[in-house]
Amino acid sequence: MTAFRYFSLRVLFVCFLLLTGAASASAQHKLAPPTSTTLLTSDSVRLFVRVAGQGTPCVFVHGGPGAGSYSFEKLGGNRLEAQLRMIYIDQRGSGRSASSPRKDYSVARMVQDLEELRQHLGLERWVVMSHSFGGTIATAYATQHPARVQALVLVNSVLNPPASLESMLHYGTSLLPTTEQPNASIPMMQRFGMVMGALQRRQVAYQLQYSTDSLAARASRVVRAVPANQDFATQVFSGQLPDYGQDYGPATAQLSMPALVILGQDDRTTGTTPQSFRFPRQQVVVLPGKHYSFLEQPARFQQVVSSFVQTLSR
Repeated sequence: MTAFRYFSLRVLFVCFLLLTGAASASAQHKLAPPTSTTLLTSDSVRLFVRVAGQGTPCVFVHGGPGAGSYSFEKLGGNRLEAQLRMIYIDQRGSGRSASSPRKDYSVARMVQDLEELRQHLGLERWVVMSHSFGGTIATAYATQHPARVQALVLVNSVLNPPASLESMLHYGTSLLPTTEQPNASIPMMQRFGMVMGALQRRQVAYQLQYSTDSLAARASRVVRAVPANQDFATQVFSGQLPDYGQDYGPATAQLSMPALVILGQDDRTTGTTPQSFRFPRQQVVVLPGKHYSFLEQPARFQQVVSSFVQTLSR
């Protein structure tokens, strides 16, 4: 039984709502203007897809769970489109995509959706980029389809969801005065709910993932600009998907494609450290800030990703 099974759905939704808040491209990769479309999966779920930019194809695997791709597109992905053909997909039951009538949100199904998208676009290989919770899906995809992954870019990514939540609890507790910190003898998930509630009352919950309240407010405005399907999040948070309790860290040691790992120096959300990633061909870059490196360090983020992508054609 995984740690997720002990989560109160109500507590987790509080957490979710607070926190979700090559120099020239080759001719065959160019795509302009941006296009928005849908992918009808093999089990008849319509997924929102948007493609923008030119260059090396790169699919973005968003986090949340259930956050959608829109906020990354507007706050970070758009800076990469001069060099990368960015492929933004909202996962089933997330963002602007439809829900699965069968409630099939397993890791295996998410991986299959990505593979069906690659085939639909007619791509032999692509770069797979993830943020936050999307790191679990991106790593699982790379494990199942290594020949289709030209490279991995893991941005503030989670490999072990239970460890991520434990890290958030520990850091959230440290943000409270001693008098408001719950007794350590209280069951972990009950403490998590108490800590989140206290942070919200003090209006400092943003500190879990953002360095400033202005950055949190900017991200929140973008998130609210598009519809938000929460069906996938509901399924994860209600404990119906035990495979999301798996630690994908060990799997990284078996993945030989180039990997760029971007970490926030003060990111207490992911539950990872530079040592958590064991890719044989990895580059680890630590940037100042917390969980949204592309928002807090936009110029440096763009430069790091661009430099990495340039090495792929050598």
